Amino acid sequence: MSQAKISRIETGKTLPTVIDVERILQALEVPGEVTREMLALARTANVDYTAWRTYARLGLYQKQAELKALEKSPTFMRHFLPGVPTGLLHVREYATETLTPSVRTEAARDISRVVQARMDRQAVLDDPDRRFVFLLTEQAVRWATASRPVLAAQAEHMARVSGKPNVEIAIIPQGTYIREVPLNVFVIYDDRLVTVELFSGEVVLRNPQDISHHIALFDLFLSHALRGAEATAFLRRCADEFMRVRE
Repeated sequence: MSQAKISRIETGKTLPTVIDVERILQALEVPGEVTREMLALARTANVDYTAWRTYARLGLYQKQAELKALEKSPTFMRHFLPGVPTGLLHVREYATETLTPSVRTEAARDISRVVQARMDRQAVLDDPDRRFVFLLTEQAVRWATASRPVLAAQAEHMARVSGKPNVEIAIIPQGTYIREVPLNVFVIYDDRLVTVELFSGEVVLRNPQDISHHIALFDLFLSHALRGAEATAFLRRCADEFMRVRE
């Protein structure tokens, strides 16, 4: 580890990772009990939580700007989406309907500004140097968070996006036997960062063990999914069904 990095850690300019702390403790031959305590503190420090109400107070478009910046650096992004498609896959009408508050405790939003920021983020999907895998449950595709015509347009749009050479959209059909529960939306950025969405906010994980665990979960869920032409055909069938069913 370079002296410059040690200096940045000592002065608080850099948050050491759990691995950094472990290496320093080993080099200093710190006793076992103190080592366990320090590693526990490092794991806690490397978990960030931000409440949605904080973003609402600052302006939710700021969150879209953060996501846009975050999405510029990784070359491989894996999205697990058990309840709703991610903003990178939204058509404008779907984004507008789903961002409109439906619970009275939700903060008011500048909907048009947030939607436009979400649309602007989607340019990253055209970067051939980046690869994306979007893994959705059938429930995420069918959940009626918008009107039927909008749901149809959303499903058809995802079918088209799946044709991009650097984008894969996979679908886990309803009734598939999997011995894990899809508890949360999470996104894996390369092998260095995981974000997990909760009802109240977002957790950022940097611990290598947490990242490895989420990668293993993602791979497990992906192994049970429709992929390639099968997933695209499924999305188009859903779009047709939405158009046939009356409101």
